[in-house]
Amino acid sequence: MRGTGSNSAVTRNTLRQQIADALRDEVLAGRLKPGQEFTVKQIAEQYGVSATPVREALVDLSAQGLLDSDQHRGFKVHQFSLDDYRDMIEARSLIGDGVFKHVAERGPSRLHGKALVSVRRRAEEAARAARGGDLDILIGYDLRFWRELSSLVANRYISDFVYRLRVQVWVFAVPYLRGDAELSEWLWSGHEELVDAVTRGDEEAVRAVIRAYNDHALAWADRLEQ
Repeated sequence: MRGTGSNSAVTRNTLRQQIADALRDEVLAGRLKPGQEFTVKQIAEQYGVSATPVREALVDLSAQGLLDSDQHRGFKVHQFSLDDYRDMIEARSLIGDGVFKHVAERGPSRLHGKALVSVRRRAEEAARAARGGDLDILIGYDLRFWRELSSLVANRYISDFVYRLRVQVWVFAVPYLRGDAELSEWLWSGHEELVDAVTRGDEEAVRAVIRAYNDHALAWADRLEQ
């Protein structure tokens, strides 16, 4: 009996994560739009599963700031403001400065092997998608790139925070980018340049890439506001 209960818990937790990942992808793809409301029952029926893992997945996404919960109306996709976006960029800048300064001080010796090869591959694919204006492919590779890069250069708490912040940035940006006739001009493609600078342990080059990246993001925000 004990073993059966344990297996059931593992299955539910796995399903919970799968549902959370699927819904996050729906938000990032723009199929679930900011402010859109839904209930546990609707999601459970959509995926053909019980309510328990769905409710747990929605609570997880709420804790990540992607959903808002209402006791009487269910859940809705969180709607980030332009001020929220600018604050995200500021947070990204501050964290990046600290993390990459730490890497430069320790030197590039630990950035090698299969993990770095994987990061480079993500960088190449993300940059290619950005230059081609392929938003869906870019989002997937960009998130993987930053998760893998941050896991190489920072502890897992920082890595998890950086990943969550990047998801939130994309959730804000996607609805605007999908309707932008000049899309490819506003998609950052400096992934390869950044990983090269990090690998060399070149703090000044890293700072220059990150600064240009954040300036690019803020310029886009100014364009939205106008």
